[in-house]
Amino acid sequence: MKRWGITIPLTGVPLAAHRELIERLPALGYTDAWSAETAGTDAFSPLLLAAQWAPELRLGTAIVPVYTRGPGLLAMSAATLAEAAPGRFVLGIGASSPVIVQNWNATEFAKPFARTRDTLRFLRAALAGEKVTAEYETFSVSRFRLERAPEPAPPIMLAALRPGMLKLAATEADGAITNWLSPSDVRQVRAEVGPDTELAARIFVCPTTDRDAARGLGRMMISSYLTVPVYAAFHEWLGRGEVLAPMHEAWRAGDRKRANEVIPDEVVDDLIVHGSPAECREKVQSYVDNGLTTPVIALLPTGEDPVRQVEALAPARG
Repeated sequence: MKRWGITIPLTGVPLAAHRELIERLPALGYTDAWSAETAGTDAFSPLLLAAQWAPELRLGTAIVPVYTRGPGLLAMSAATLAEAAPGRFVLGIGASSPVIVQNWNATEFAKPFARTRDTLRFLRAALAGEKVTAEYETFSVSRFRLERAPEPAPPIMLAALRPGMLKLAATEADGAITNWLSPSDVRQVRAEVGPDTELAARIFVCPTTDRDAARGLGRMMISSYLTVPVYAAFHEWLGRGEVLAPMHEAWRAGDRKRANEVIPDEVVDDLIVHGSPAECREKVQSYVDNGLTTPVIALLPTGEDPVRQVEALAPARG
């Protein structure tokens, strides 16, 4: 099945005002709606609304941090949405980042690989309705059982950037979720998870023909995200270490303006989809052509009506 996803909620659109658009997403050719969780909405609430507004959509979290809810609460949140949208919900979990976990949620960001693996194993058992008593490396659980275990249990996908987590996603989870990559990078990631693992990616799309504006926004996002250690390491692995070195040097020196200026145009154009809606659709499709299973558009603000832009980016328009 060809998948085409959108990130909800849209920037600048009140949550309750999404209903008319979400109801029409399936007719436009969208198959998926995915949420995120940083400092805006939580990941589950928008999907709970979408589950009622568009029963045809598959719904997914990309991602819920494994640190910011206790294991039992995370299982309950996932089970609630899985019950509301049986067979249509995908739980995406991941380590997130020290800023979100420590600075904003007062929780130690320790052993991210182990914590993600342990949470995955706990959730597998809990969402299957088992009573869980276990000593994991990063936490322990005693006699936890969901009172409302969902049927069926939702698939679990992992946020994964480099080989270790990608292999964990391929061997123990139901897929991998990634972001901040180019269409050609997909082949390198795909090689780590194998041909049969679902691979989803959030793709940043700025539908405007004002190239300078798109690149300006892209540079600000790239310097903010790719200086985070996990993303810096990801792009080192992808082969962008040398070309991004001047950005990292300026960022470490506290010169944010310079950090933006030294990001080459070709890096921005690789990582940020921009152009006319038709050009954007074509580039998103190129991710799929290189091995991506599920493209999830993250619409960037251009000053235009985001609802109309979602309509213009729909595969049915192609």
